[in-house]
Amino acid sequence: NGGEVTPALPRIPAMSLRRSATALTPETEFCLTCNDPLLNGGEVTARLPVSLYESMREHCERTGDSVHHVVQKALAAYLDQEHHTLFQVSTSGALVEGVYGGCMRVKDILRHGDFGLGTFDGLDGEGILHDGVCWRAGADGSVHVAPDDALAPFWTVTHFKADRTLALEGISGWEDLCARIDKARASDNMFAAVRLRGRFDSLHWRVARKSEERADLVSATSTQAEFRAEGVDGILVGFWTPTYARTFNVPGWHLHLLSDDRAYAGHVLDVHATKLMAEVHELEQLHVALPETSEFMKADLTKDPAAALAIAEQSRGEKRPAPAPAK
Repeated sequence: NGGEVTPALPRIPAMSLRRSATALTPETEFCLTCNDPLLNGGEVTARLPVSLYESMREHCERTGDSVHHVVQKALAAYLDQEHHTLFQVSTSGALVEGVYGGCMRVKDILRHGDFGLGTFDGLDGEGILHDGVCWRAGADGSVHVAPDDALAPFWTVTHFKADRTLALEGISGWEDLCARIDKARASDNMFAAVRLRGRFDSLHWRVARKSEERADLVSATSTQAEFRAEGVDGILVGFWTPTYARTFNVPGWHLHLLSDDRAYAGHVLDVHATKLMAEVHELEQLHVALPETSEFMKADLTKDPAAALAIAEQSRGEKRPAPAPAK
C-alpha cells in the first residue's frame, strides 16, 4: 500500500507490514513486524514472488480491500480460523427494542461466510445463506436471491465446515429435534452451527412482514405470515446460542428453512421427519459488528430480551398452506 499499515491479524498484537523494495524484483520482500517475542524475537520476514505481490495489489485495486484485510483473510484460511468464527451483525437485544434499520449490505456480509441466517431492513422477510448464496423469503411466500446491495439489520454467518455428522430418525416435533441435535454439541457454553438435510414430513414456518413504524419486536412480529407444507425436500440452517449470550442472539436453536426447489423458505416453528442427516459445526470465536446508527446509539439495551424473544420466536396463530411452487 505504498507504506506501512497495521493489519488486524487474529491472535497477534501490534503488527505492521511494509514493502522493503522500492521496485518490483523477482522476489518482493515484505516484513511482518510483531511485538510478540514468541515470533522470532518480534519480527518475521516473508518473501513474496512478484506474481503473488502483483495479484494482491490488483485485488486491492479492484475490490477496495486493504492489505491488512487480504493478509488477515489469507492467514485465517490457512490456519483454519475462519471455519470456527461466528460473525454477527447487531444484537438480538437491539431487535427487541425495534432497532432493525439496515446497517450492512449483503455483499459485505458474504465476505464473512457462506452459511447463515438473518433478516432485512425493517424486518422485511427472512434471510437464508447457503453455499455462498443469500436468499430472501417474503411474507407473500416468495423466495428470491437477495440483491448484493440489500441492507440487513441483523445477521449471523460463518464458513461452515462440519465437525461431526449424525443420522436422526423419527423426529416428532421441534422440541424433539432440538433435543437430538443438542447431544452433538460439545458444550452448553459454546456457539454451534447446524445444517440438516432430508425430506421433511411436515413443516411449519413463519416469515416476518416489513414494519414501517419501528415497533418493538413482539409487536412487529404479531402480523407475521405463517405457512405449512408436507413432503418437502430441503435443508435447515441455523445456530445454537448459549443462554448467557441471550442479549446477543436468540438463546437455544434458531433455524431457517430452504427447500431444494427454492419454493419455500423462512423461520422454522415446527418440524416432523422420518430421517434427517445433521452436520454440526463448533464455533470458537464470536465477532460482532455493532451498528453505528443513531437508533442503535440511542436505544435502551439494558433490558433482558429473553421473554420478548420467546414470544417473537413462536407461532402467532395464523397458519396457511404453503404457496404453490412457481412453475
